[in-house]
Amino acid sequence: MTNNGKKPAVSGAAARRTKPGNGKGAVSVGRAGTRSPGAIRQASLRRHTRETQIDLELTVDGAGAYQISTGIRFFDHMLELFTRHGGFDLTLKVVGDLDVDQHHTVEDTGIALGNAFDQALGDRKGINRAGYFLMPMDETLGLAAVDLSGRPHAVTETKVRTVRVGDLQTELVHDFFDGFAMGARANVHVKTVYGRSNHHKIEAIFKAFARALRNACSRDERMKDVLPSTKGLL
Repeated sequence: MTNNGKKPAVSGAAARRTKPGNGKGAVSVGRAGTRSPGAIRQASLRRHTRETQIDLELTVDGAGAYQISTGIRFFDHMLELFTRHGGFDLTLKVVGDLDVDQHHTVEDTGIALGNAFDQALGDRKGINRAGYFLMPMDETLGLAAVDLSGRPHAVTETKVRTVRVGDLQTELVHDFFDGFAMGARANVHVKTVYGRSNHHKIEAIFKAFARALRNACSRDERMKDVLPSTKGLL
């Protein structure tokens, strides 16, 4: 569920509000305000609806540690390598209605993870804001570009032609990145440039995305008190 694309109106670094998710359950999201330049950027999030129950803890400035369970093992694998290559710490537990379909689980995980980055980054002062990466993986080349612009938009091109890789419905890779872009208020572009193995195509994209996001989230010491926008708002 996308919660109509609306973010809970929460202000202040420690403020939290529980909001109904379109009659589907409760979503509790913390939205950070101003953060001091040296603060550890962390977020915790509880997103429970009638379709998915998601509990998440994120440290942006982590060491690639993870505990992840979504009920879809190949999806777990992608999120694990995303965490390791991004240098994030992530604890994620998802219980979804997999007896219906994988869609709610994958999309809602994207939304929740994006929400967590939005919360952890606060007002986004002093960050690079944008990042990109080309990731080779054997015969495959993956590309990702991220802009933490405040404007959600995603473009995903996997070049995967099979219905499933492992136990993951491959069309849902698009829904994950759509959800993340919405939750993080970010531009996300990921693409398989070329490749043979469908496993490698998806994996290269997730690794490239992790490293592009890591660059975008990284602090720029020369501009530590500056918002990376001439508009004065992200």
